[in-house]
Amino acid sequence: MSNANEYRFNRRSVLKSSLAFLAGGAVSQVADAEPEIKNVNTASSPSSLKITDMRYAVIVKPGPSPCVLIRIDTNQGVYGLGEVRDIAGPQYAMVLKSRIVGENPLRIDYLFQKIAQFGGGARQAGGVCAVEMALWDIAGKVYNIPVYQMLGGKWRDAIRIYADTTESMDPKEYGRRAKERTEMGLTWMKMDLGINVLDGIPGTVMQPAGMDKWEMRNQPHPFVATEVTDKGIERLCEYVAAVRDNIGYDMPLSMDHLGHIGVKSVIRLGKAYEKFNLEWMEDVIPWYYTDLLKEITQESPTPTLTGEDIYKVEDFETLCREHAVDKIHPDLATSGGILQTHRVGDMAFRYGVPMAMHFAGTPVSCMANVHCAAATRNFLALENHSLDVPFWQDLVTGIEKPIINKGYIKVPETPGLGVTLNDDALKQHLKPGTGYFEPTPMWDEAQSWDDALFS
Repeated sequence: MSNANEYRFNRRSVLKSSLAFLAGGAVSQVADAEPEIKNVNTASSPSSLKITDMRYAVIVKPGPSPCVLIRIDTNQGVYGLGEVRDIAGPQYAMVLKSRIVGENPLRIDYLFQKIAQFGGGARQAGGVCAVEMALWDIAGKVYNIPVYQMLGGKWRDAIRIYADTTESMDPKEYGRRAKERTEMGLTWMKMDLGINVLDGIPGTVMQPAGMDKWEMRNQPHPFVATEVTDKGIERLCEYVAAVRDNIGYDMPLSMDHLGHIGVKSVIRLGKAYEKFNLEWMEDVIPWYYTDLLKEITQESPTPTLTGEDIYKVEDFETLCREHAVDKIHPDLATSGGILQTHRVGDMAFRYGVPMAMHFAGTPVSCMANVHCAAATRNFLALENHSLDVPFWQDLVTGIEKPIINKGYIKVPETPGLGVTLNDDALKQHLKPGTGYFEPTPMWDEAQSWDDALFS
């Protein structure tokens, strides 16, 4: 054998040896990385994941109800749970089925933009938000991580809860019920106190006689010519004083449902309530009257808050940029779902505006709120309307119980939203005449051609 041939032989041998060594190293590295690979749900192939179906169940509970739960199924056995906002029907979600079947559920922002036009203010956004929640649940299950981690990680391990106090026409009884809430471990309270408690007391409310129910409830506040008198304000202060006497001044106290009263009456109430150090007065007039809200906020020493009926991020930004309110209060089942609400919080933080969160549904939507709150820096507290519903936490499994413990909800570390439905419990509370996640072929076809917003 020539020297040249010997060189080529030896070089080939070295290369073979090197490749074998590198291959062995690669096998070793793969073996070392095996636990990391296991972090992905190997029962699912993300790139070929497709939505195959969407079904629903309608749950009835005390308080704001019914509540519609949706389930989005895929071709790989992974499913996601979402919830339409309380008191809204399943049609808000089901009209979206034909728009999402066949799509990859991991394209969350793309799918949100695809269906966003079918949402609107208040309950009209319920279907879009329910679908968005369910998509995040699927993504978390596929990648085996909690939703909050996909939002950038958490700022807190537990979410503070605030709750309403059951109302009473007797101020002393109202105060006693508030004290019961503190004994449940709550660290934040809210009271509903409106001009309804002044019914039958002459000289407390000035308003035109003969107004019908529609005028009283559906006409925006500036157009009902209703004002509170000094006598009425004094009586309302008795209620707030009774609550403060029972819970003290060591915990925040918020207020909601003032009634449809004029801008000047709201300002006068804000000044009268100053001595009670309220955290906020909520939804004092419709949120879209930016200039009027700003007038109230500037003249009232009691802080203002609004937002539970706002759908678009840009509408929240108008309020924050103008400092028309002191705090914002999105309902995640209206404000675009998990990601959009997180974006609302980040935007508000830049303007120095804190964010509380409105919520009144089942544990499914509750956990969507918990993940969003955990990942949003300027979050204050999350509302809960079900403290007196004995079966509320029984509707789901897979999460630490009690769900609400000493005024907080622990942020789950389990994949997705972190909860599984308790089928037996849910079936006991179905809306009469409805089924439990039955097939929905009637929603397979688009009901209208309205996906093109421009030509």
